[in-house]
Amino acid sequence: MNDGVVFTTLERVCEDSITALSGPPGRTHDDATMRLLEAMKRIQEHGRALEPVVVGFASVYHHFDFDAETPGNGYRTLVKVVRSCLFHIIQKSRYVANNCRGAFFRVEHNALELEAYCSALCQLRALLYLAKRILNDNESGQLYSSDEGLSQSFAREYSSMHKACFYGRCLGFQFSPTMRPFLQTVVISMVSFGENYKRQQSGIGMAALSLLTSGKYVIDPELRGAEFERITQNLDMDFWKSFWNLTETELLSGLASITSNLVQVNLTLSAPAVTLRMPLASDPRLSVSVSPPVAHWGPGGVNLRLISHVLREGQDSEELLAFARSDGPPLSFPVGFKPQKHPLSPWLIIHFHGGGFVAQTSRSHENYLKSWSRDLNVPILSVDYSLAPEAPFPRALEECFYAYCWALQNSHLLGSTGERVCLAGDSAGGNLCITVTMRAMTNGVRVPDGIMAAYPATLLTTDASPSRLLTLIDPMLPLGVLTKCINAYAGKYGGLQKTHLMRRLPTGELGTLGSLSRESVLLLSDLTQGMSSWFQSFLDPSSSTQHLSNGDKAECHSKNSDEQLAEYPEGFEPLRSEQLAEIKATHTPVIRNPFVSPLLAPDSMLKGLPPIHIVASALDALLDDSVMFAKKLKGIGQPVTLTVIEDLPHGFLSLLQLSKETQEASDICVNRMREIFQQDPCPCA
Repeated sequence: MNDGVVFTTLERVCEDSITALSGPPGRTHDDATMRLLEAMKRIQEHGRALEPVVVGFASVYHHFDFDAETPGNGYRTLVKVVRSCLFHIIQKSRYVANNCRGAFFRVEHNALELEAYCSALCQLRALLYLAKRILNDNESGQLYSSDEGLSQSFAREYSSMHKACFYGRCLGFQFSPTMRPFLQTVVISMVSFGENYKRQQSGIGMAALSLLTSGKYVIDPELRGAEFERITQNLDMDFWKSFWNLTETELLSGLASITSNLVQVNLTLSAPAVTLRMPLASDPRLSVSVSPPVAHWGPGGVNLRLISHVLREGQDSEELLAFARSDGPPLSFPVGFKPQKHPLSPWLIIHFHGGGFVAQTSRSHENYLKSWSRDLNVPILSVDYSLAPEAPFPRALEECFYAYCWALQNSHLLGSTGERVCLAGDSAGGNLCITVTMRAMTNGVRVPDGIMAAYPATLLTTDASPSRLLTLIDPMLPLGVLTKCINAYAGKYGGLQKTHLMRRLPTGELGTLGSLSRESVLLLSDLTQGMSSWFQSFLDPSSSTQHLSNGDKAECHSKNSDEQLAEYPEGFEPLRSEQLAEIKATHTPVIRNPFVSPLLAPDSMLKGLPPIHIVASALDALLDDSVMFAKKLKGIGQPVTLTVIEDLPHGFLSLLQLSKETQEASDICVNRMREIFQQDPCPCA
């Protein structure tokens, strides 16, 4: 269906609904009916204004694709999201027109539904106007704005624009239908967790309270949306670390393990902090020293997890078990069962997990790693690098590079000959795959045979792009959370205290914490620090824009309105939030370091990279990161492919068993890694 047909249909169903609701002349209407009529009229107005804008984008957005066979960029996605919203409105409007006079028609419910979608359409209209400004200001083919003023303008708009409608009745309308129940569960869990985050409860007590309070967010979508907007705008990094790390707890990870594939090897290791001697890629007779990670707190080892669908030679050796972590499960098999030991695999995957550089470990990603190990019949070594803000750049990069070199040296213990090595990672892990390889080239060490990066972050700045406008509506990656992660990795949040929490607490002072795992202690520490920050936001009004005086709020709104008059057509203004968010854009030079933002790397640092296979999501706020990086590599003659998955959110790999679509997306990643392993010898390897 072309856009002209969509807007014509919208106009017609709105007229039909207005006619049906109005009834004969002189008929009086109750409040709900009047609201429904008003919503339909506003939808008509938005539709008429949007049609030329959507048609204009549709005529040019193909110029920003990676190639003709790979349609995908932020402009396409914004138009796609608007179309999805219109389709939902058309469907609901038809229902109203056909059933509004029926005895069982719920006027109040339908008024709330169409008011929510009318609000969503209004905000999407604003996003298209902002995207139009990006389009007009950028150079040809560029998706990211080099105009710092434009990026700051977008941050100001985000901080004041109403977002709750996208997390209430309209939640997840742009995604695959199979994703919507999951997204609703995530949002309800998050707002319930956030409500009880301020209460001094144990982890179990907080979970119980969250469960008890979640019911009201199920039955009241407007309350859910408003609370989610408050959380994403005003809670700090400790809250997000705490919530995301819930997947690390024994209960949730145990439930995930029940549904995941069984593997014969799932062993936690620690690579010791010793200097490695690595052969030079250009002349193996010579070697180069690779020092252990040292940034921020001195030399230290690196935690790892070895996953293998079958037991292979070396994986049960005393030499490997000497690296086993004392806090991890031992390598053991059921009594009377002795698995067949398979020969070394010629392949090895080295994996870096996602989590915004601030949260999660390989434990949260076991589900799809086990599936990959089975499907490819390959051992996987996943790196549990140190997390920000306690360990900002370059600690994670140092640890991942050191783990990569350690794996090359010890591949025979990991069940592989190391003949072919693939780096794989998602989101932040995709960034680390690229930067570790750049580090290998810089040090003269052998580079991997290929990289599979799923929805990687290649530009860790707050620069505006059409896909990053989606952070206004994305429940998985709001702009407030994205900027917190960037700031944490860039070192704008201080504190190394939690990293060494167990080291600082004397044994006698652990009390009941002594029986908990290290991850649980860190989780409780996150909660404690987060509660302090939460309370401080109330005690110190200057620390949060949520507590501005009425005069200050009015002044701030007035300032924003004055700046936005040039951005929006006369007579249009997006809906504004009652709570202003404080978006702290990162200006530290470190974010433009090529090892932080590889998209900004000079061509000379990217030449010589192995084949890179990028698997992105069309509805991901980081889509333009993938498109622009792939185009940059292609422009300098580097081997690169880009696959754009439709209708799935950021982080779809962790949702492997949730739907057919996520399984198919994971299969694409598997096939890309298989291509790396089966390719002809690479000149750069």
